[in-house]
Amino acid sequence: MSARAGGSVLFRGATVVDGTGAGRFRADVRIAGGVIVEVGAPGGTVASGRTVASGAGAGAGAGAGGAGRSGAGAARTVDADGLVLAPGFIDMHAHSDLALLREPEHPAKVTQGVTCEVLGQDGLSYAPVDDTTLPALRRQIAGWNGDPDDLDWDWRTVGGYLDRLDRTGPAVNACYLVPHGSLRMLAMGWENRAPSAAELDRMRELLAQGLVEGAVGMSSGLTYTPGMYAGTAELVELCRVVAGFGGFHAPHQRSYGAGALEGYAEMVEIARRSGCPLHLTHATMNFGVNEGRAGELLALLDRALDDGVDLTLDSYPYLPGSTTLAALLPSWATEGGPQATLARLGDPATRERIRYEVEEKGSDGCHGVVTDWSTIQLSGVRAPELADAVGRTVAELAAEQDRSGTEVFLDLLLRDELATTILQHVGHEANVRAIMRHRVHTVGSDGLLVGARPHPRAWGTFPRYLARYVRDSRVLTLEEAVARMTGRPAARLRLHRRGRIAPGFHADLVLFDPEKVQDGATFEQPRRPAVGVEHVYVNGVAVVEQGRTTGARPGRALRRTGRGAEAI
Repeated sequence: MSARAGGSVLFRGATVVDGTGAGRFRADVRIAGGVIVEVGAPGGTVASGRTVASGAGAGAGAGAGGAGRSGAGAARTVDADGLVLAPGFIDMHAHSDLALLREPEHPAKVTQGVTCEVLGQDGLSYAPVDDTTLPALRRQIAGWNGDPDDLDWDWRTVGGYLDRLDRTGPAVNACYLVPHGSLRMLAMGWENRAPSAAELDRMRELLAQGLVEGAVGMSSGLTYTPGMYAGTAELVELCRVVAGFGGFHAPHQRSYGAGALEGYAEMVEIARRSGCPLHLTHATMNFGVNEGRAGELLALLDRALDDGVDLTLDSYPYLPGSTTLAALLPSWATEGGPQATLARLGDPATRERIRYEVEEKGSDGCHGVVTDWSTIQLSGVRAPELADAVGRTVAELAAEQDRSGTEVFLDLLLRDELATTILQHVGHEANVRAIMRHRVHTVGSDGLLVGARPHPRAWGTFPRYLARYVRDSRVLTLEEAVARMTGRPAARLRLHRRGRIAPGFHADLVLFDPEKVQDGATFEQPRRPAVGVEHVYVNGVAVVEQGRTTGARPGRALRRTGRGAEAI
């Protein structure tokens, strides 16, 4: 039976990893009314507002507590002996913007122990919009989120979208970033130029409105149209607005390939000039040109941190990346929006120009690297007649059809109306490991939930960290990994009393078996749930019990309230 909001639950004899990075300790933990009310030594006593615990890492916790034995008044007891109790995991880079409305039970994430997600990523999402930009956005990012015809698109503002989340009642909590590309669409369409003073003012106004309505910052997508047309100065001006509201900038930068280090340096420079905190999303060093170069990135970030720049980053624990097939196009080919892009793809002279850029020069859409079609694997299509292509590389399809890779690429885009999604097999294990060890690292799945064979990171990121990189290879300690998934992202988001196990904190919790936890999702079967995640609570309500989803939907939008105030 799932706990009701306000019900009391005792986790007896848990190994607590509290989210701070401090050492684990054994304790009884009781929750009631949606918050943690007691953390105490097993079978011991807990004084009001004071944690009494045995073992390293025990410490004081402010907030509500209750005198007496730690099990006093518990309506239900969960035997946690041999299990780890941690704060609920926070996905710093999620693409669940429509999934939380269409499948609010959200099994992909709750079965991993995720209790909060950050939406509005990569500079493109569905708020703010108007009646002109919404249809174009739906088409442009259908590969990320699908494009359901049966959804009531009854919002246009950030506040309206967050209200819709609350009315739907998802299983997890959600934060939202105002997407820069969506702002640009509203102010100046898909034009490849700098904004006028009036257009920049319009973007500032829309951004401020979204932040007032509860967004935690701004995202940008600088390899996607129209965000890629923005110059550094434009982003600095908008980030100054974000800084004024206590938010942060989460950029998908201009390159993760040939220009990766220059792209990271630009993002750091924007943070310096604007005073806006920086969160580098899916921080990677991909493609052959960057093999073994993670240390150069980390040295750049360390210099910025030592100079006082407020920055964090997230990464996923896999080598392949994932995006849309259309993202590989040169930026000039996507000017004017999706309809203009499709029109260009049918012109022979334009197709030859695209071929030259992707196969010989290196398209900016492919991060300045010449496209290797053997690394581009289709993961999802919208057109049913293309279903057999899923799981195949563009190179395989080209060989089968006795055509060039670019011909297959362009025809797929036309036939699928830009909705095709792909995996890019371009990562390096040494880079992945080096980045996850960094002192400001957090975890983000960047998981797409649509398509026949999406990237397994959507269902497997968090247990994969715990299994592959903690238990099996010991790249991180358990305490380090949990802090990267909980306390550190909560601090970046400025969430109020979340991300830690202590009295008075919200009861977002995950109970897992450290010896059995394992990602089940694979590239062949990407929707297999994890094992070893036994119980997950969101706002004090069980969304997973004994490894199975309960159907409960206690999540809500976590809104930043007022200038610089914490989200609730």
